[in-house]
Amino acid sequence: MLDDRDRIFTNLYGFQDWRLAAAQARGDWDDTRALIGRGQDAIIDEIKASGLRGRGGAGFPTGMKWSFMPKESKDGRPSFLVINADESEPGSCKDREIIRHDPHKLIEGALVAGFAMRARAAYIYIRGEYIREAEVLFAAVAEAYDAGLLGRNAAGSGYDFDVFVHRGAGAYICGEETAMIESLEGKKGQPRLKPPFPAGAGLYGCPTTVNNVESIAVVPTILRRGAAWFASFGRDGNKGTKLFQISGHVDKPCVVEEAMSIPFRELIERHAGGVRGGWDNLLAVIPGGSSVPLVPAAEIMDCPMDFDGLKALGSGLGTAAVIVMDKSTDIVRAIARISYFYKHESCGQCTPCREGTGWMWRVMERLRAGDAAPAEIDMLFEVTKQVEGHTICALGDAAAWPIQGLIRHFRPELERRIAEREAGEVREAAE
Repeated sequence: MLDDRDRIFTNLYGFQDWRLAAAQARGDWDDTRALIGRGQDAIIDEIKASGLRGRGGAGFPTGMKWSFMPKESKDGRPSFLVINADESEPGSCKDREIIRHDPHKLIEGALVAGFAMRARAAYIYIRGEYIREAEVLFAAVAEAYDAGLLGRNAAGSGYDFDVFVHRGAGAYICGEETAMIESLEGKKGQPRLKPPFPAGAGLYGCPTTVNNVESIAVVPTILRRGAAWFASFGRDGNKGTKLFQISGHVDKPCVVEEAMSIPFRELIERHAGGVRGGWDNLLAVIPGGSSVPLVPAAEIMDCPMDFDGLKALGSGLGTAAVIVMDKSTDIVRAIARISYFYKHESCGQCTPCREGTGWMWRVMERLRAGDAAPAEIDMLFEVTKQVEGHTICALGDAAAWPIQGLIRHFRPELERRIAEREAGEVREAAE
């Protein structure tokens, strides 16, 4: 179990004030000038040594991502940091807790990370539905400017750095980094073809890095306490602490900071009060938000909750949005509902996604009712493979993977529904 003294987010539940004075009392903005004084390359090397991987879902090494940014501008273009606070993945609710209760951790992290990658400014793209969170963030940024922590000579460091808060309009697709950049530029939120990658040509055609809120917010603490401290948690390749969001059929749904690689059973028992109705009542778990494949109860019990542990089960950690489903769940209906979400949120740019997500949802609805032929199960699986990996962004994968997980682990349930409906129709015909 993670000790309280090792927690980065000490006001996660809002028991204390979020404002600047209270944040400074908790250790935020403590000699930020000295952190920046270490130099840009030293900061990036420290983040690399910490083993921090992106907390937005993909898990790409953060320090390596920063190192892709150009060290000097040969043509006068500025560099930018874009912070993804869109958080539209169903099941995810961690970044909103950081923003509304610990916003200065994010703002200080934006300054330090922005300096490390030689960025002129940071743009925080916040989800449109996060009304109160946006209000807090706007106020916290204003506080930082008033205190001289942002703007010219930010925090007395000699570095000029601005932070802008941009409210989105609630489109899931804008969580994809290039679609987010398009939206920031005032255009329709559709992913860009890559290359060029954002580090070469991103926001306004300038070098840009896009990071998740949690990835940026932990940076000052890592630098203050050292890479070795952060790397002391979790298994190799899965280092640090992580915010887990536990929802569904547990006694106490919650967002909690824990060490990476904590076993699933321990995470649920220690922080969520166990599964509703006991462990024998557990049916399946979606371990990383709605886009990752579900894992049956028997397989996930002792699984380490990290990138590699869940990948070995054919799923993924994603944003660590743990959705627990007990045996009262209509698992086919649940996946059909997720299929509808991805159909609705597809931007329509790529044909496999535009046409495939709607087709997959319609077949899922028929399978839910048992109104399909057994051969359609294999056909549906084949179509998911034609969508997966054939789109500009990962939304096609996100639409395909939940269905693949259902067919892989709960095919007998699909076949049972079809058989029962066929038997019912035979009885009706006989009568």
